[in-house]
Amino acid sequence: MNHPTNQSVRYGIIGCGMMGQEHLRNIALLPGASVSCIFEPDDDMATSSLGLAPGARRAGSLAEVVSAADVDCLLIASPNFCHAEQLREIAALRPLPVLLEKPACTSLADARALAELGRHYPAPIWVAMEYRYMPPVARLTEEVHSAQNTGPVTLLSIREHRFPFLVKVGDWNRFNRYTGGTLVEKCCHFFDLMRHMTRSEPVRIYASASVAHNHLDERYADGTPDILDNAYVVVDFASGQRALLELCMFAEGARYQEEISVVGPLGKVECFVPGPGRFWPAHLGEPPVPKVVISPRQPKGPRELDVPVDPTALAAGDHNGSTFYQHQRFNAVVRGQGQVEVGLGDGLAAVLMGLAAQESARTGQAISLREGEFSLKGLLHQD
Repeated sequence: MNHPTNQSVRYGIIGCGMMGQEHLRNIALLPGASVSCIFEPDDDMATSSLGLAPGARRAGSLAEVVSAADVDCLLIASPNFCHAEQLREIAALRPLPVLLEKPACTSLADARALAELGRHYPAPIWVAMEYRYMPPVARLTEEVHSAQNTGPVTLLSIREHRFPFLVKVGDWNRFNRYTGGTLVEKCCHFFDLMRHMTRSEPVRIYASASVAHNHLDERYADGTPDILDNAYVVVDFASGQRALLELCMFAEGARYQEEISVVGPLGKVECFVPGPGRFWPAHLGEPPVPKVVISPRQPKGPRELDVPVDPTALAAGDHNGSTFYQHQRFNAVVRGQGQVEVGLGDGLAAVLMGLAAQESARTGQAISLREGEFSLKGLLHQD
């Protein structure tokens, strides 16, 4: 891989919708980073994006961005169902370093195909699992991996109570066939955190879920939305650890959007993460500050630690500052000064867990991740 000869990293952007624009705001905060060109088919989104990256130009195709001499790396932030084909096109044209938004793909067939592509791709591929880099979640992960306050972890619980899916261009995020399903689109983040915190691989997954309230009165050319809006998902790991995901997408009135709890024989550690500041009601004053709580069994007595996020990073997106911290690390990789922390194998494992959870919710059966069509074999360790 040829690293940029100077310290400046020049990005090409594939897809500049809501998430792509969050990336643009965060790239603008990085010293020595710039955006050379963008590919965004929607005129309004393209205009907004060029306003965030005034030195960039609009390209007419993905190939034009990938082939540009002033592009050192790529960000893919297009709709979910585009990711796999776009990554294949990049591999054929010019395999540059890629920051690939989650989910890496939306189907089992694409997961297998991308695993094979990843074995031969000569440049870094980093899957954008922003939740790992939320400061309170990162602090919790340190606690979990040190085991000082928990001992060996037995139980991991993730609760997300949040707002419904936002409106996207073309309303693609209303349908399983374009998103992979809610347990892929939204929850791949959480399945990644489970693997990251347990340092183990899942062996079995069971989900109970439904479409209870959201989007039922909406009608589109593709029909009535079919994305799940609530779920419980239980995951068994090879280590003997168990994890639970509780998702509710009609609970945006809560103080915290994510609550993560980890328990071992010595105690419990938790983190509490507020939702996007722009959604916090102004009449309630300042938004809540993220917290980590350490609760030992002996001596008893919880300790609450505030984990404030840099205000500039916080204001640049909806993910508790994590997009900025992720870009810092990816930028270092492009410059040859760091290692990929969330590889393609990690992204594909999270997708497969989500697809298996979708299938479990559909059939009412637990799904094996050791054998059969949802087996993780062949997806991992190719980065």
